[in-house]
Amino acid sequence: MDLSTVKDAFDRVAKKQKLSYSKSQEAIDQICHEIEQALARIQSVDPSSLVDLKSFLTELKLRLNAIGAQQQIEGSLKELNTSLGKYLKFLEKAFNPDISKAYRNVDFDYHIVNQIIASHFYQQGLFDLGDYLINEAGEPELSVLKSQFLEMYQILEAVKVKNVEPALKWISANREKLKENASNLELKLHRLQFVEILQKSGRTDALDYARINLAPFASLHMDEIQKLMGSLLWAGRLEMSPYAELLIPTHWDKLTEELTRKFCSLLGQSYQSPLTVAMAAGVEGLPTLLKLANVMAAKKQEWQAMKQLPVPLELGREFQFHSIFVCPVSRDQGSEENPPMLMPCLHVLCKQSIMKLSKNSSRAFKCPYCPAEASVAQCRQLYF
Repeated sequence: MDLSTVKDAFDRVAKKQKLSYSKSQEAIDQICHEIEQALARIQSVDPSSLVDLKSFLTELKLRLNAIGAQQQIEGSLKELNTSLGKYLKFLEKAFNPDISKAYRNVDFDYHIVNQIIASHFYQQGLFDLGDYLINEAGEPELSVLKSQFLEMYQILEAVKVKNVEPALKWISANREKLKENASNLELKLHRLQFVEILQKSGRTDALDYARINLAPFASLHMDEIQKLMGSLLWAGRLEMSPYAELLIPTHWDKLTEELTRKFCSLLGQSYQSPLTVAMAAGVEGLPTLLKLANVMAAKKQEWQAMKQLPVPLELGREFQFHSIFVCPVSRDQGSEENPPMLMPCLHVLCKQSIMKLSKNSSRAFKCPYCPAEASVAQCRQLYF
């Protein structure tokens, strides 16, 4: 649902409300004006003149009836209530749809589903929930996920209090794998620890720490080491120095995120929980699925029997994890069984489309997008 549509609907209701308020206020002002005038006239005559008083009141009544304040206010409120009712129905339809219409019968591998959910709980640090799940599901072998993520959270909890020792021990145990990923995580940990020591313990302790822990990085990261050595001159007043950016708290937040990413990568797990990604993608694609289900129901087509969506489901770039190819002829997405094939004219079709055009390899065929001809033997599979 485009939020601009919701905003437009809200703006229409707000406009009605302002109009209703102005009309009501105008009617009330007219009534007050007439009453004030009548009071002034009554006060200007002799109180014993009952005839004059009665005529003033009769005239006031006629003037108030002519204004028709009750009708004005009721009319404007009726229009506002109608507009509000439509807006509430719009919101209910937009944000509380019957999502069961988009449901499809799918055969799930329950072991994989349990594994995904347990992994999600453990990755979020919800270890008790993960334990309850695997115990009730009768899959104790999934507990191996707990020990992996438990170590990660122990390291992260230590980093939160600026204790980098557990993280450095983990890096030492996995140094070769981290080198393959060109990671400089160890240097970042030592840099933050160096700054902490400089701030709390002074120049001498910071220099001693640098000789032991930063010297091995000097040959590859000289600029970074020189920057840290320059900060020694500003011990005790680093926040007023050219090196004040070393104290920015977000350095620790970025380190925590990078450490989590590297840890998950070495475990063979994604940084984001697959369950979280799947749920977010489902929510984004749900409006299209609901609309499609409603259209198919109107055409009396079987939603459950569909093997492929007849329309593309557009998701954001954050859900694009690898390259895909959609055949421009069949509109099918490329797969291992139906891979993209490069023709001599450099146009690309899926294999099944090429086989149909060539009558199952029996003859040459013309490219659907240019005058060139080709045979199946001349086509080459593409790999993304």
